[in-house]
Amino acid sequence: MARRRVWSGCVGPVYLALVAVLLRADVQARPANMSAHKDKNPNSKEENEILPPDHLNGVKLEMDGHINKDFHQEVFLGKDMEEFEEDSEPRRNRRKLMEIFNKVDFNRDKSVSAKEMQRWIMEKTEEHFQEAVKENKLSFRAVDPDGDAHVTWDEYRVKFLASKGFNDKEMAEKIKNNEDLKLDEETQEVLESLKDRWFQADNPPGDQLLNEEEFLSFLHPEHSRGMLKYMVKEIVRDLDQDGDQRLTLPEFISLPMGTVENQQAQDIDDDWVRERKKEFQEVIDANHDNFITMEELEEYMDPMNEYNALNEAKQMIAVADENQNRSLELEEILKYSEYFTGSKLMDYARNVHEEF
Repeated sequence: MARRRVWSGCVGPVYLALVAVLLRADVQARPANMSAHKDKNPNSKEENEILPPDHLNGVKLEMDGHINKDFHQEVFLGKDMEEFEEDSEPRRNRRKLMEIFNKVDFNRDKSVSAKEMQRWIMEKTEEHFQEAVKENKLSFRAVDPDGDAHVTWDEYRVKFLASKGFNDKEMAEKIKNNEDLKLDEETQEVLESLKDRWFQADNPPGDQLLNEEEFLSFLHPEHSRGMLKYMVKEIVRDLDQDGDQRLTLPEFISLPMGTVENQQAQDIDDDWVRERKKEFQEVIDANHDNFITMEELEEYMDPMNEYNALNEAKQMIAVADENQNRSLELEEILKYSEYFTGSKLMDYARNVHEEF
């Protein structure tokens, strides 16, 4: 998907469109022409280790401003999300969902309250963060060839280009001698976006070296307050049409420039528009002045914001709360399993009691 700015984003679901926006300013574009330099598989493990992920787990908006469609599943299932695939066995999924219900039901009263769901969401979000830290250790080791606990932009650039099929020794020599790397346009655009993000993660700025903690901010900006501010600026920049550094409802509902494919379908995607409108009016615009400021967006996108987690818990409960008691029973979660897990369970009512 073409974008005005090419990014490759990360962690997994905390809040609708905005969290998805902030946390996904990604380097998703793939160079179209690698010419004779290509001698490696572009989907190699090495590339996955050094590129910022194109999806941020546990946040509602991706870094490009798009809604994270997997957010609810990410903050409800955590690591178990991979087990609920479309073609997986319904009976096994049903049992797994029951196990999760028991864990969320902290006081064991066979009902999940908003506070219990909030607690669970925060726990799953923290789980995403711990996974990011673990992965970051491996990634940092891969890009720190001399083991000095610091990575220069040039060291990272060589590793990145090598993962894209360029000869690493040739690229290192050209960089050392300040020669033209002769990169295709898309690869150059990706590098420029990565460089912007690299320098934002460099704290304090100036030395152009990233330690392991700064490299975590580079790969997973959703867990760094400084990078969170940077992502908000990027999102506002992409959506703000009049340049006043805040977003109106029409601006928020629009898509970033360059997303031609989605712009063509936007007029008929009424559900998408309704979802973003509701998020703007009821959640993000805290003072209800019909504008989203950078501060409001930053609070909305913060994956560890407890108020947002409680608000999300209430929204999740409202989806399946058929008896309107402001809590969820097991039968309700099983009936609305597709919302919570992405997998629809068949004959849930007939089997619930024999398995629970």
